[in-house]
Amino acid sequence: MSVSRETALRFERLRIEHIGPLLDIDAEAYPDPWTFGMFQQEITNRSSHFFVAFAEDSVAGYGGFWLVADEAHITKVTVVAPLRGLGYGREIMAHLLEMGATLGATVARLEVRESNSRARTLYERLGFEATGVRHGYYARCPEAALVMTRNLAGKAELETGLTE
Repeated sequence: MSVSRETALRFERLRIEHIGPLLDIDAEAYPDPWTFGMFQQEITNRSSHFFVAFAEDSVAGYGGFWLVADEAHITKVTVVAPLRGLGYGREIMAHLLEMGATLGATVARLEVRESNSRARTLYERLGFEATGVRHGYYARCPEAALVMTRNLAGKAELETGLTE
């Protein structure tokens, strides 16, 4: 894939035909990857807002959130291995936060592995703060999840927080 950081992402809502490639990406990225059924649930769950990010014609990553009352609960953010470190994770997060705010969310929340310093740094740069720990959160390993939260204010404030 000959994609440079200048390649802007294009987002599409998750569809059934996207799931096959996402399974391979998820298996490479996580010790406890999602199953076909888990991705399929994101299509049928009315609370879910799940997107596939494309750089040119290739999947660059994906991410989603559940809108529950006034909270955008971010369920997954993943960038394909060859494109990590180019800022696409930030762009996917910006899309999710903007969509959440547009749909009425006033807060965004997520869980991240305590050992995932790269993701934690990204979330902190986006204005997330650690607000709790969920011990035994991950099924296949004993690692805890750090709960991180960010207020979603008006659109102008949201954009300011995303461009710092």
